[in-house]
Amino acid sequence: MTGPGETRADTIVRLRRRMAEIPARSDNSPRLLAVLAPDRTATDRPSHSAASTLRTLPTPAPISQLIPHHGLVRGSIVQVSGASALRAGLVASVTGSGGWAALIGVPRFGLLAATEMGADLKRCAVVPDPGPDPIAVAAVLVDGIDLVVLSLAGTDVPPSRARAVTARARRTGAVLVVTDGHWPTVDLHLDARVAGYRGLGAAGGRITGIDLTVEVRARGQQPRRADVAVTGQSGGVAWDAMHGDPSVLRAAL
Repeated sequence: MTGPGETRADTIVRLRRRMAEIPARSDNSPRLLAVLAPDRTATDRPSHSAASTLRTLPTPAPISQLIPHHGLVRGSIVQVSGASALRAGLVASVTGSGGWAALIGVPRFGLLAATEMGADLKRCAVVPDPGPDPIAVAAVLVDGIDLVVLSLAGTDVPPSRARAVTARARRTGAVLVVTDGHWPTVDLHLDARVAGYRGLGAAGGRITGIDLTVEVRARGQQPRRADVAVTGQSGGVAWDAMHGDPSVLRAAL
């Protein structure tokens, strides 16, 4: 992301210049940054009729049943932990429905898995090496990207630093997803743990899917849990609710 001899300040200036060249986000919020496809034609630009005009961002269907408001509320901070399939599912849901996503400091993110889940990689900016201050890069990208996924690389973010970025995300309507570290205050915590693998028998076989136990913790509310199957179907990957806890599923609908 940072060119030879380029300082962090230079990188931020360059990002802002690129953002100014892109039309406004589909919800009439600040402008978008195109990292992977800077030379888009007019037909590639965000549409005012895109799904991201809603005040929530979409998630895989079984996850939305657990989340208050059935989606990621714009301007919120979300902590994601556990299986990487969950991050891929969030990016796929947002970009596949016409929104924009950015990945900061996640060089091993499963782009192929996200594509199989329905992601549109033309709407996904990837910053695998954000330099020594990834939070500064995230602070720039929340000005124009719907979903910003930020790896904290195991660090604890100081409250004063977090407050400044949180305030910017709330003002611009972006959703900041933090992972692999600690953000002082979050609105929602999503955790996914692998409960089993599909397609494997006693004599072997091929993995055709995974079963996840997903827990959602919203501030001020009791945790909600469900078992979710992520399986290959017709050349893609689908998310389906399993047995879970019926009372939890009904309460979330």
